[in-house]
Amino acid sequence: MEYKGKSIRPFIGAKNYEISRNFYRDLGFQEHILSSDMSYFNTDGLGFYLQNAYVKDWVDNTMVFMEVDDANQFWNELLELELTVKYENVKLVAIRELDWGKECFLHDPSGILWHFGEFNTK
Repeated sequence: MEYKGKSIRPFIGAKNYEISRNFYRDLGFQEHILSSDMSYFNTDGLGFYLQNAYVKDWVDNTMVFMEVDDANQFWNELLELELTVKYENVKLVAIRELDWGKECFLHDPSGILWHFGEFNTK
């Protein structure tokens, strides 16, 4: 099979759709409303669909990895947003250095686990 993909856009759920919409806008994503129950959020050509749907087992097992240029800078910018103060259940986990690079973690208000990582350039 030969084709050239243009993007991958995961679908993620929201326990409280309005809170999650605000959270992702605060995180720096641009929202494009598709319907009353779904929006597309993007930044620099990367994006995902946020749905007004919550299935606990699904959301509790959803992880998204986003590669960033500089994990340290990204971490500092995350801290400046004070998301853990503004949103209940939001958690941040500091940068971990691993064999392949480094990453930090962010749990959104519904429990979606985001990995923000920078790969080694060796």
